Amino acid sequence: MKIYKLGTTAFIDNEGQYHRKEIVNWTTFLNRDGLYQSLINEISNWEETDGSFLSEDRFDAPMGNQEIWAAGVTYERSKAARMDEAKESGGAVFYDMVYDAERPELFFKATSQRCVGSGDEVYIRKDSTWNVPEPELTLLISSNGSIEGYTAGNDMSSRSIEGENPLYLPQAKVYEKCAAIGPCIYVPKEPLPETTKIHICIKRRASEMYNEDVAISKIKREFKELISFLFRECDFPQGVFLMTGTCLVPPDDFTLEIGDEITINIDGIGTLTNHVGCK
Repeated sequence: MKIYKLGTTAFIDNEGQYHRKEIVNWTTFLNRDGLYQSLINEISNWEETDGSFLSEDRFDAPMGNQEIWAAGVTYERSKAARMDEAKESGGAVFYDMVYDAERPELFFKATSQRCVGSGDEVYIRKDSTWNVPEPELTLLISSNGSIEGYTAGNDMSSRSIEGENPLYLPQAKVYEKCAAIGPCIYVPKEPLPETTKIHICIKRRASEMYNEDVAISKIKREFKELISFLFRECDFPQGVFLMTGTCLVPPDDFTLEIGDEITINIDGIGTLTNHVGCK
């Protein structure tokens, strides 16, 4: 089952059967334990519709007022990339250490204000010389800590700022339009299989600059482990989204330019498309 958001309207694609409903409070709508079964129970009361909404080229970020958090250095390729960018500052050792540490790296990424949906622009910073997208499987987690759905996430990152000093991580990660999620929330009956693949393609004036994919089985840490650390000393009364890290990092000589197109596809979820802009 997939939930799309257009304004205040929720559209559901339930294996080719389509329904719609105006949602007064998206935060409450999504923050439910047993979301899949709740939707199954209530969908007969929704208005039936056709699938023409799927042809839309833009969807709102499928969220309410939830915070977005992110996990770092959860794949070996990410560890190597972070070490490369931090060599000159002497910070490379920290990324090597956190990959094997008991405690994962977790950081605040964005409010709903700074997150966009599919078809909207994501930003790169004007004071950064090295910018990349980070495609990540993103979890919708209820206030009680249960995984209720999945979406595709784009954790936009300034590698030049983070590489200058690891303490600059918040500036490298948090700014206007620094995150995108979508195009929908996938709410399955069963968890995503480990064979699920994340794919990214970056195009510049129709030329392909980077294209790669990876299976989520390559992640070092289990989702439940990441969630347990996230919830240790934080409450999320509205629920929370958690980006689970990336294994897909463009070569070190690549940086995004204004106008680039980023497409992130995750099996079972769909394709998140964004173009690059600047504030």
